[in-house]
Amino acid sequence: MVSDPGSGTETYSLVRRQRELASLYATAKSLTALGELDAVLQSIVHHAHDLINTDFTYLSLVGGDGRLSARASQGTISASFLAACIPADVGLGGKVLASRSPHWVRDYAATTLIHHDPDFDRLVDAEGLVALLGVPLVIRGEAVGALFAAERSERSFQADEIALLSAFADHAAVALDNARLYEASRTALRELQIAYRKIEEHVAVMEQAQAIHEALTGAVLGGGTTGDVAQLLADQLGGGVSLLDRAGVTLIRRDSTSSPCRTPSPVDLADAVEKANRSGRCTHLADTAGVAHSVASIQAGDSHLGALAWSRTEVADDGGPDDMDLHTLERATHILGLLILKERAVTEASERLSGELLTELMVGSPGISPAQRARTQARGIDVDRLGLLLVADSPTVSSIDLSRHLHDIARDHSGLAGEHLGRATLILPSADDDRTVEEVHQQLRRTLAGPVVVIGERVVHHDWARAFSLASRCGAVVRGIGHTDLGATTRRYALYAMAFDTERVQELNRFVFDTIGPLVEYDEQRGTDLVDTLSAYYAHHANVAATARALYVHVNTLLKRLDRASSVLDLDWRHEYNLELQLGLRLHQLRAIAAAPMQP
Repeated sequence: MVSDPGSGTETYSLVRRQRELASLYATAKSLTALGELDAVLQSIVHHAHDLINTDFTYLSLVGGDGRLSARASQGTISASFLAACIPADVGLGGKVLASRSPHWVRDYAATTLIHHDPDFDRLVDAEGLVALLGVPLVIRGEAVGALFAAERSERSFQADEIALLSAFADHAAVALDNARLYEASRTALRELQIAYRKIEEHVAVMEQAQAIHEALTGAVLGGGTTGDVAQLLADQLGGGVSLLDRAGVTLIRRDSTSSPCRTPSPVDLADAVEKANRSGRCTHLADTAGVAHSVASIQAGDSHLGALAWSRTEVADDGGPDDMDLHTLERATHILGLLILKERAVTEASERLSGELLTELMVGSPGISPAQRARTQARGIDVDRLGLLLVADSPTVSSIDLSRHLHDIARDHSGLAGEHLGRATLILPSADDDRTVEEVHQQLRRTLAGPVVVIGERVVHHDWARAFSLASRCGAVVRGIGHTDLGATTRRYALYAMAFDTERVQELNRFVFDTIGPLVEYDEQRGTDLVDTLSAYYAHHANVAATARALYVHVNTLLKRLDRASSVLDLDWRHEYNLELQLGLRLHQLRAIAAAPMQP
């Protein structure tokens, strides 16, 4: 029996076909076990290379920019070829993608059936690529890439090879889609985990900020002061916390027990305080010593109450204060604002009561009624010891503001302060009147940063009204003789006592009448001003020209007035330098100043 030669070929083809199908099934099964996109792509080209057995195999995907680029390869391929990125509508790949069907060329460089890209053709020539088969990777009806098998010599690709690679590409597309979905799921999971961690961190920040806020609120409700709040903040935040007044002056400073920080100077914080007040938001700066400062404004409605400054040593890699710290700082300003308003209300009520008591003593003096004694005792004040009365006056500060500063001194010395008849007034105990007046003057001067006149008078037999009158009139005389910044008792100006002591008014009137009485009467009867003319002449050291300039009159006019004054007083102004006359003129001026109505 003669065997059929063709039967062996058919048997070989059948066996080969079975082996390829088995390999295809095993490859497809292995692909489904992969999850990472890059691993799936590399596995696809590896198995495709084994199945088709060409010189090299590579896989290209369409990117977000619409261009085709290689993502995985097997075989010897140059780096420049793999880095190539060409439009998705040129070359064999463009034809495969457009038709979503396999295509091959026997000689890539020579074929005219495709649209060539010059840049890619140069790479093809350098790589030695000749024959090329491409099959599409289709996912849900969309061609997302292509799988290529390439030879470096001319050849034709048979139908069974094309079918095998196409079938493999179909399985590969499913694996690729799964890998993309897997990667998208992992990305979404990572993003979800990040978002969840951020939510947890935010919740933790809010819970910690709420706990600090509750601690601050509890401290205030428990009777705590602004100093207690500042200490609690310093312990929670670390570093140091400063409470500043409206002018930027540090009122309270508290440091953390675990991480104290140097006290910043007003210059260090000036810019930050100004920006915080202007913007209403927390501002930050770092000084030259490496200390970081965060400043928040303390406000109540449109009223600026001060500022809160948090200082800490800056770390080189510190990204600045976190949101929780800033949230805590800003919440603390709200609590401090309420506390400051409360303390201010208590202070104002205390000052009002102190002023009312002072006025009662002034109006009811001399003497103390049982009701007055009871009210002062209720405030912890021994009315019998209020033996020194002071009147303060400043050219730059109103009597109301001066009274507020005197209230602070009164609280420290168990005294009373207030505004009486337009004058800032203080009564307090004193063992050494001259020293007490000087101390009050120095304290006011430091506070005001400007000149102030403080005159004190000893209270005799509870007669505060008389002491007030003497101190006020003496203060007017002191300013009249040119003093603008001093602290003294009326005893220091006993020389001028006749001008401010109402009980000596008769002595003063008699002295003035005996010295310049005729001249005063002459002015009153004729409406002239010879008294002022003669006073100016002596004030300018008997210099006629200087006196004329001061009075804005011609020298001849001045001479006529001086001659007339000499005639009335029966003296020669050219030759006589009468000291008693000059004293009478001066006392006459001071009497007018001391007797003038008090202006607030």
